[in-house]
Amino acid sequence: MKQIFTTLFVLAVAVATQAKTITVTVRNTHYQTVTGFGAACCDGAMCPFGTDTQPVSLLYGPSSKIGLNIMRMEISPNFKGDITAADVGWDTPYDWQGSVPSALIVKRRGGIVFGTPWSPPGEYKTNGKAQGGNTEDENAIRAELREDCYEKFFPWLNTFLKYMKSKGVAVDAVSIQNEPDWWVNYSGCLYTPEQQLKLVRNHAHLLDRETYPGVRLISAEPLGFRPDYSNMLLSDPVARQHVDIIAGHLYGHPPLGNMKEAAVLAAKYGKEVWMTEHSVSDNIQNRLPTWHEQLLFAEELNECMLAGCTGYIYWYMRAHWAFVSTGETKYGKENATKNRLLPRAYVMSHFSKHVTGSTRIDAKASITTGTNSFFETSAYIKGDSLIVVAIDTTATPYDLRLKLPVKVKSGTHLLSTGNETANLCKSTPITIEEPTKELIVSLPERSLNTYIFMIDNEDGTGMEELQDEVNGEMRNEAVYDLNGRPVSSSPKGLVIEKRKDGTTRKVYMNGRNKR
Repeated sequence: MKQIFTTLFVLAVAVATQAKTITVTVRNTHYQTVTGFGAACCDGAMCPFGTDTQPVSLLYGPSSKIGLNIMRMEISPNFKGDITAADVGWDTPYDWQGSVPSALIVKRRGGIVFGTPWSPPGEYKTNGKAQGGNTEDENAIRAELREDCYEKFFPWLNTFLKYMKSKGVAVDAVSIQNEPDWWVNYSGCLYTPEQQLKLVRNHAHLLDRETYPGVRLISAEPLGFRPDYSNMLLSDPVARQHVDIIAGHLYGHPPLGNMKEAAVLAAKYGKEVWMTEHSVSDNIQNRLPTWHEQLLFAEELNECMLAGCTGYIYWYMRAHWAFVSTGETKYGKENATKNRLLPRAYVMSHFSKHVTGSTRIDAKASITTGTNSFFETSAYIKGDSLIVVAIDTTATPYDLRLKLPVKVKSGTHLLSTGNETANLCKSTPITIEEPTKELIVSLPERSLNTYIFMIDNEDGTGMEELQDEVNGEMRNEAVYDLNGRPVSSSPKGLVIEKRKDGTTRKVYMNGRNKR
């Protein structure tokens, strides 16, 4: 028995030593189109940047190093009516003006700005104040929107849209509530799934989409992306027509759990899925994240894509564990200079610079992938490019054998292997002698990799092979706005229509009638 065990052990070690190749098979099964990536306009407990526009200047726009395109801001509850300085409250840390300078830059660079209420005005609520309530007080009143004020909620959101428009910012979307399932001591408001449904079904028509064309409604954003919040909305035919995006956070629930479940019904009804707040390793003290922690962040981004996410919005934009440095020396030399890009921003750029605007397609590895796996992958098409993302969290380098659905003729390897700036997003050409559907590329140890291939279409068939098929039949036409974002089947204004034959055309829509 001992001899047999020893022999088996030696064989196992030999097999493990020889297993240096991972095979990834990419197929032309299409999933979601990715709207983009972003962060919240703050570097503290919802403290907006004010006139300091360096963070967004570094992070946003296609010509930036990072390429973010979605910005989240708070719709604070201290505005009550007429647009005056006294009502808006310039002297408070919670105001609408504080995000305007950053929002203007994001919009000028073609980005998306959306607002999230932490609380409606206090006078609309059961506890009479913006605070969520003292959770340690057993006699505390649950901070909820009073039912007799439901009809005031969307007109209040309209005042936010009016104010931002007066400052030159056309807001793209508004949410119903930040974390409606989390009782907090700061600004907050509780909703049950049933209360949210009643609010949306009976009153969402009051959101002024005529005055503010293109504005979209985002569902409440539960703490752990609870599917019961969004599923209840989408299962109701009246409420469903008002909601454009379902959203949530990942606290306590990884992407391939609740969010993946919520995305099923969202995909059925053509709704986007946005992860609107989370931070990885934000509890670290007196140091920057390790490279392993950065790879965990990369895995979260990848798993969000695998779950069906169309928009990923990180928490603080500026923090020692986020994208831009705070200038505090206690967190290390990389953070000592304020408004400097941190390694996590470059990790994000693998997705924000290249996956934004793409359509995810199927990618399967020859090993087990998913949460807590040592290897993860995903694949995308974008124009005439085919993109493969691969993450190796081990100390072992591999050869990555790629089996692709179309021939490719050239490529670029973007590699990140460590926190030092010199090791972030190094670009190396991939030599391809002749167009091929199968090739081997390097997968270094402890690395994040993006392989971008140019599809060979010289004979006119390359792109045709990537036609969007489901069960052998082509999908129905898809309609997008001019920023490449999917829209409903009955939008207004100029949109892009993707037809079944793979061609696109600009078309004017008016309600359900094409003109």
